[in-house]
Amino acid sequence: MSKPRDERQKDLFRPALERIIDMGHPLVRLAEEIDWGFLERRFASVCATGPGQPPLPARLIAGLFILKHMHSLSDEVLCARWVENPYYQYFCGEQFFRHELPFDRSSMTRWRQRLGEEHLAALLQESLSVAHKTGAVETKDLERVVVDTTVQPKAVAHPTDARLMYRAIEKLVALAKRHGVPLRQSYIRVAKQASIMVGRYSHAHQFKRARRMLRFLRTRLGRLIRDIGRKIAGDGELEALFIPLLGLASRARHQDRHQRGPKVYALHAPEVECIGKGKARTPYEFGCKVSVATPVTSPKGGQFVLHAKALHGSPYDGHTLGAVIADLEELTGVETRRIHVDKGYRGHNHPHRFT
Repeated sequence: MSKPRDERQKDLFRPALERIIDMGHPLVRLAEEIDWGFLERRFASVCATGPGQPPLPARLIAGLFILKHMHSLSDEVLCARWVENPYYQYFCGEQFFRHELPFDRSSMTRWRQRLGEEHLAALLQESLSVAHKTGAVETKDLERVVVDTTVQPKAVAHPTDARLMYRAIEKLVALAKRHGVPLRQSYIRVAKQASIMVGRYSHAHQFKRARRMLRFLRTRLGRLIRDIGRKIAGDGELEALFIPLLGLASRARHQDRHQRGPKVYALHAPEVECIGKGKARTPYEFGCKVSVATPVTSPKGGQFVLHAKALHGSPYDGHTLGAVIADLEELTGVETRRIHVDKGYRGHNHPHRFT
């Protein structure tokens, strides 16, 4: 992995952050307790060696993610506060005060996409290690846990057949123009009008006309899929580019609201699932089921999240307990002696069934 750029020569005549901040500040003390070398070793596999601009320091990225979740900040607010807060900069490894960001705000999104579940678990593991070393959480707090599931919602619009098919037409036409694939007709204008009319007819309870517009959209999307398929046939490079989107568009065209099994709810996020948790205010949520474990007791340092795991496919809660507790014990190094769950875990697969 290439080393970050060394710009310390510009800071020869500027006072170090250690001279202008309070070294007893909680963020300063926390920065001294964190094993940054462990995080750098875990994050090193994310950066591939090659030409281009050197990567950002791993401590900077890890520090930004810790600060973001510690104070529940958005990327924009975090970047704004980082520029004006010397303690944030010291926590992220800066030696001198900086008046501008050393990265673009979009770098946060790119790093979040490149870091997988394994690397984010390293952040959680190190935070629990620091909490245990400082006495914020004790061993007895790790032995009794509460495990429950919730839904992590995805930022997607409410899925409707008309919107999905119109978005599929838009994306296919844009991809065809980008790669120079000539189309017999794009159907963008007529598809937009049909999508608008579906909503208007449904609002007026004129469902027969709304279904007619849906058939119109479905027919035009099918024509576009077949036209692109004919144009890219035999070209391996174009087929590799178009096949994923063509597959999603074909699924969106043929799926029915009453069908069983997985469906497409968003073309830009095909992993989104429709989950019903029995809530009166939100009967259905679109996102991913997540398991969260917290201590039953009240640790000295406040409440901690001991384990979090994404459960793709919306499995039954009881069938996930064994794997979740095994991961939790591997993460903390402490055997779990008592587990508190709700009735959604009846018939669980944990080896000690009555613990």
